[in-house]
Formats: sequence, structure tokens, C-alpha cells
Amino acid sequence: MVLVHGGEHSADCWDLTVDELRRLEPNLPVLAVDLPGHGATPGDLTSVSIADCVRSAVQQIENAGLREVIVVGHSLAGLTVPGIVAALGRSRVREMILAASCLPVQGEAIVDTLVGPLAWYVRRTVRRKKLPVTTPDLLSTLIFCNGMTREQRRFTLSRIHAEATTLIAEPVDRRDLSDDVPRTWILTLRDHALFRRTQLRSIAALGGVHTLIPVDTCHDLMISEPRLLAEILIERCRLRSRA
Repeated sequence: MVLVHGGEHSADCWDLTVDELRRLEPNLPVLAVDLPGHGATPGDLTSVSIADCVRSAVQQIENAGLREVIVVGHSLAGLTVPGIVAALGRSRVREMILAASCLPVQGEAIVDTLVGPLAWYVRRTVRRKKLPVTTPDLLSTLIFCNGMTREQRRFTLSRIHAEATTLIAEPVDRRDLSDDVPRTWILTLRDHALFRRTQLRSIAALGGVHTLIPVDTCHDLMISEPRLLAEILIERCRLRSRA
């Protein structure tokens, strides 16, 4: 199980879910990657590209010795995960899972597709050119944490990191992504960052998914519902193992 974080997050956003995965399925190898400029992975947030993120994640997977994987991406990881899947290939990727993600249509950028309060903030930050940005705590609470407990909100805000505007403004190229890899989408129904209709447009931009799993929670479901998310991911693993 490979977990890829979204924008303004790093691998540690998955900590609660990883704990649940290890409790429920101790023998399942789990790798939460840090993309360039986040956590333990060095990188220049003024110039990082989608290709840089893909190369870094693939190298971490190789270093971990993982041969067959399910790749899970959250939010902005919708830019990176298709490239990771394409690089590893159908022989190694058993399933691609995207949770509360945003994918522009082929050839467009994230900044072209967002709506709502997050869209206003993202477009404002892109005008700052290549400077990394960090969402203020008040806005982070609004778009990431609605419905969370106080402890969960505190956990989330302690793990907000600067993000590269270069990724938000870069057009995507998914021409190498195979249609043979099964695709699952976890749809967050109370998401204030990516509304349901925004996610459905992203699914259409991807070309559809094979499985849609609605979850009644906010954007950062790996923090608000770690047990439920772990159960979903383990079930996907078991399904692919039986297949």
C-alpha cells in the first residue's frame, strides 16, 4: 500500500490511518511517501514539477522493495498518482485509488478547474508566481477540517506545510496512463475544499472510474475517519489479492 499526500501536507498526514492499517492488517507493507520539498524529501518548492514528484515517489517505492502495489492519492496527489501508476506499469500496480482528489482535463492545470473558496485562494496564490504558499489556519480549518473533533483539527493544523504554486499552474499530461489499471474513487460527501460536483468533474476528466465509494466526511478523511479509510483500503487489497 503506497500512500501519496496532497497539497500542503506530507507523509505524516497519514499517521492515524497507518496506525489503523497496522492494527487491522499487521503484515501489509505500507509506505507513505514524502514528495519533494515535504517532510524528509528535499526539494525546491519554487521550481518543483509534476515529473519531479513522480520520479521521487517511484524511487521511494523502489527503495522500499515493493514489487506489487496499490497506489492511493489524496487531493493534489491526483496530479502525481497517474504518473506514478504509468511509470510502474500494469504489471506492478494492482489498483489506483484517488480520495477527495482534483484532476483537470488533459492539457489543463488545477488552477483552471477549481470552484468555491479554495478556487479564489489558489488563483490568488498563483499570481504570486513561484513563491511557496501556506494556507492560513482559519481557511485550513474551513476547507480541510469541517466536522472534525478539536483533537483532529489540532492534529491537522500541526501538519500543514508550504506548497509549490508551480504544481497548481502546470498543465497535466496523462497520455501514458493505461486504461488497464483498476480505478477507485473515494468521494468525500461533506468536502469544503473539493465539492462533490468538483470531484465528479474530475472523475469525468480522468475518463471514469470502476468503483465509487462515498464517505460522509470532510476533505482530510485520513484524519477524520482513519479507521473507516483503513478498512476500505484493506478491503481493496483483499479484493486484488483474490483477483
